This record gives sequence, structure tokens and C-alpha cells, in this order.
Amino acid sequence: MTEKQLPGIVNGAVPGEPAKQDENSRRGNWGNQIEFILTSVGYAVGLGNVWRFPYLCYRNGGGAFMLPYFIMLVFCGIPLFFLELSFGQFASQGCLGVWKISPMFKGVGYGMMVVSTYIGIYYNVVICIAFYYFFMSMTDVLPWTYCNNPWNTPACVGVMDAANRTFANATSGLAAVAVEGVAAVVNRTKRTSPSEEYWKHYVLNISDDIGNFGEVRLPILGCLALSWVVVFLCLIKGVKSSGKVVYFTATFPYLVLTILFIRGVTLDGAINGIKYYLTPQWEKVLDAKVWGDAASQIFYSLGCAWGGLITMASYNKFHNNCFRDSIIISITNCATSVYAGFVIFSILGFMAHTLNVPVSEVADHGPGLAFVAYPEALTLLPVSPLWSMLFFFMLILLGLGTQFCLLETLTTAIVDEIGTDWIIKNKPIVTLGVAIIGFCLGVPLTTQAGIYWLLLMDNFAASFSLVLISCIMCICVMYIYGHRNYFKDVEMMLGFPPPLFFRICWRFISPLIISFILIFTVIQYKPITYNDYVYPGWSLGIGFCMAMSSVICIPIYALYRISRSPGATFRERLRNACKADPKWGPALREHRVGRYAPMVSGAEDGLEVLPLKEKEETKEKEELKEEEEARERKEDVCLTIQQGSNGSTATQNTPNPAVA
Repeated sequence: MTEKQLPGIVNGAVPGEPAKQDENSRRGNWGNQIEFILTSVGYAVGLGNVWRFPYLCYRNGGGAFMLPYFIMLVFCGIPLFFLELSFGQFASQGCLGVWKISPMFKGVGYGMMVVSTYIGIYYNVVICIAFYYFFMSMTDVLPWTYCNNPWNTPACVGVMDAANRTFANATSGLAAVAVEGVAAVVNRTKRTSPSEEYWKHYVLNISDDIGNFGEVRLPILGCLALSWVVVFLCLIKGVKSSGKVVYFTATFPYLVLTILFIRGVTLDGAINGIKYYLTPQWEKVLDAKVWGDAASQIFYSLGCAWGGLITMASYNKFHNNCFRDSIIISITNCATSVYAGFVIFSILGFMAHTLNVPVSEVADHGPGLAFVAYPEALTLLPVSPLWSMLFFFMLILLGLGTQFCLLETLTTAIVDEIGTDWIIKNKPIVTLGVAIIGFCLGVPLTTQAGIYWLLLMDNFAASFSLVLISCIMCICVMYIYGHRNYFKDVEMMLGFPPPLFFRICWRFISPLIISFILIFTVIQYKPITYNDYVYPGWSLGIGFCMAMSSVICIPIYALYRISRSPGATFRERLRNACKADPKWGPALREHRVGRYAPMVSGAEDGLEVLPLKEKEETKEKEELKEEEEARERKEDVCLTIQQGSNGSTATQNTPNPAVA
């Protein structure tokens, strides 16, 4: 019984009843639409919003960068987001199952799985380091405040150490020496901070080369195990459990950001940091690199081509308004990036003011911002352990929101592909297996060379490969399957066709922007470095292999599919491999109307089994039809016998032409 049959039912539940029925009882749905939106926001809003966007903004013209950023959001980000959401929601399948739309391109789905695997491995290592810093912040004095620790070197110069020496010298009548000493400290262009030495020599105990793994850092390994346990427990019941967790993980970071923002803007020098972050340099708008950075940031931050958006949308109810959701989530993601910039640069402005150096000297991005620059700034605040705990707890929640979707993407793809009742019923076992494998693959990243490998994966695993995957997906849906067919599918699902603007973007503008991103990525490529360490050629080769391992899935599977398709010639096999599978379309019988109605079959085709009552009625109709046909055959036989007994069959009554 569907919601349309009972008007009093909302979201699958009669008002007043706590239990909610799933529209897709075999696969399950989100408890309500808020859970989907929060999960998608948690997926799109990740660590990059905090440690990459603010840095890109000030590097590319400050406030002027907002112009190309929002243009790319409108013409590329939101259209691609809507395309992936509608794709997954229409078929109610993960990143593999949706390619029934054109089986030859199923390699795109496998490529998405490979990308999600790489990201899931190293992303959880970043989360585990945030866990470690969170636990280390539970102390009276942050351990990276002073330079008097066993892991510090003579080159270490801490701001708080200088302040203490200044006070001691002033009280002993050596004020002139103190002023000279502090000036020497703050004017040093190459100082080693206690937070940097804590990060390098204590947390990582970093080796001198990417090939020198050294020992496993046991505290980091323990936090990595904790991270995977948390992710598994939150996904133990799939979207049913993760949908409840995101009420906290997706909303609490905004509370922390607001607390840090209020604290930051009240500090001396904060306004200088914000000015540095926002002051527009309009001449940079004419620089192609700025537009390339804007397009890349929009593309990567929204999580396009990872497979997560398709997976999350596949648990929506069929007629959910994913067009509205795509606009809400995309704008929320970008607004969060801008807001995080105020938080980061207000604190960095205070730090620059305290050190009497330009903001550019303390600004950083990536792990350097999260685990060196920002922690050092926090030591300057009163009750610094509290602010440190809040900051790293926010990083943990931002990371977990993305990690939930990465793991769910892999699990859903495996379960949908196998599709048996046993695998669906025992999905938690699949989730556990994926989590254990992910933990084991992440162990090398907890060694002394782990940070080198983490940055290598971050630079190559999800770089130009994502751009290629997204471009091929657009071409397949719009030009192989056909834009008219897809527009009709969206209209059947939403009740209205995609707006004209989105139709134009899907067919022309977005693929062009994606191609621009790809060209920009190739032209602007530079060998990666970590501080002063230059990666050797063999490690870059491994990086390129990682990048190509997801893309190579596409041609390999295409050739395999063509070879297995019927046809006498290659052209016929190619045409048959590109045709939509008969099983393509809405997953539920009740939604397969119009041109999809004749394709309905039983559970063996991956469609939901008919309700018992409908099955019994169908069986009775078939039995009655068979009885009627048997009765007609019996009457025909009796008629023939009667005619034969009178000796007057049709053949016998016909005059013989030869006799005539």
C-alpha cells in the first residue's frame, strides 16, 4: 500500500505512529529528507573547506576570487550536483547499478569505487591524527606551547618562551637586552616553532625519505583503529544509523565554527587577518590560474565523481525533489567555505599581530594549517586547551561526515552488485569487512614515512582522474543514452522537466568547464614537495599509477562489455553494449510506468517483489485463464470426435475435384 493510496500517510508513516515504512522495503530509505540533506552536507563539507579554501582565496586575489568561485558554482557545481543526485535517485542504485543506463560505461562506476577507496584510506588517517591532537589537548598546558621538551631542537623558538624571557629580563633590569632579544625572535624569517617540531619530531617522528618507512607510530595506529571503529558503528545499519548520527556530526561543526569566530574577531589583529583574506585584487581576475583554481575547488569540494552523491541519493524516495536539495546543499557547502575563512584568518591575523610579521608568513594550507599554524595560534589564547579541543573536535566531525559516505559508497556498490537476499540482510558484515580492509591498508600511513604517502595519495588519487570520470559520465548520460530520454526520466520522477538552464549546462557548459579543469590541471602540474623534501621520480610514478588505476577501469570494462555483447560485427556489438539494459529504470514496480511499464519483471531482475496479495491475485487469474483454455481445447476435441462418428468431417464432405 503506497502513500498515494492513503493520503494521511506522510513519509511512509501514519501521523501519530512512530514507525515509518520504507518505500523500497528491500533496500531501505532515509528516515526523512532532513537526514539525506544533513548527510549530503556532511559529505560535501569536509576538511578542504577549512584548510584549503581560505588559503586559495587569499592567494588568488582575496575578495576578487569570490567572483570566479561563484560563477563556477552556478555553471558547473550545482548542475553536476543535480545530475548525480537525479541519476542515483531515479534508479535507486549505487555507483555500479546506475550504469544499466549504458552497460559499456560501467567502468565509470568501478573508477568511482577506486577513487573512494583511495580517499577513504588516507582520509581516515587525517581523522585519526585529529583524534590524537584532541586527546593531547586534554591538559593544563598544550604540549606544543614551549621549546623545553625532549623532542625540541636548538633551532626551536616559541612565542611563549620569548615572552617568558622578556618578563625575566625586564624584572632583572635588562629591558634593553630583552627588547633586542624579542626583536631578533620575531624578525627571524626562518624560525622553527614548537608546534612544528611537535608535529614533525613527536607526532610523526618523520623519516628522511618516502622509502624509509621506519617504525609504526603506535599512538597514531591506536587512533586509526578508533576512527574505523567509530565509522563502522555509525554505519552498522547503513543509512538507518548514519542518518541519525548526522544530526550531530553535520550540525555541531557550525556551532564550533561560530564559537571560534566570535573568539577570533575579538582578538587584537584579527581585523588585519580578515582584511588580508578578503581584500580584492581585481587584476587577478584576468589570470586564467585563478579561474582554474576556482573551478577545481568547486569540483573537488562538492565531491563530484566520487560516487557518494549517487549512493546517498539512491536511498531517497522516488519522487523526492532532488533539484531543491542540490541547490540547498551546494550553496551550504560554499557558504561554509567562506565562513571558515573568517574563522581561520581572524586567528591567523591575531598570530601575525603577536609575532609582528605579515599574515602571509603564518598563512598555510593542508596539514600545515591544521596541525602546525593553527595549533600554534591557539597557544596564544587564554585557556588554550579548551580552544584546541574545540578546533580538533570540529576537524574530527568534518572528516567523519565525509568518511561515512565514502564507506557507504563502497558497501552499497558491493551489495547492489551481488544483490542476493543474503547479502542485503547481512550488509553489516560487508561494512565490517570493508572497514577492516581500510584499516589494514591505512597502517603504512602511520609509519614514520606515512605523511609522505598521505600527501602523495591526496595529490594523485583524486586529481585529474575525477575530472575524466565526471566528463565521461556527462557524455554518456547526455549523448549516449540521450538528453531527451534523460530529461523525460527526470520529469517522470520530479513531476517537472529540468529547468532550461540546467539542460544547457548538462549538454554544453559543464562539460566545457570540466575540460578546462583537466587542461588547467595538466598545464599547472608541478612535482609535489613536502616543505623542503622533493619527492623522488619513482614515487611520482606510483602516484601516476594510482591516478590512472581509476581511469583505466573505463576502457578495460568497455572492451570486455563489447566482447560479450551480441552482434556479428564490432559495430553491432558496440551499439548493443551502449543500449540501456532492459532492467534500467525505476526500481519499484509502482514507478515503472509509461515506456518502462513493459520491462517489469520479478525479483530476479533486481526489482522489488510484488506484495503477497497481488501475487495471489495474479496467480488466481493465471489459473483461471489456464482452466478456460483447457476447457476450450476439450470442447474442440469433443466436437471433432462427434463429427468423426457421423462420418462427415470437413475433409470427407468436400467434393473430390478429380471425381468431378
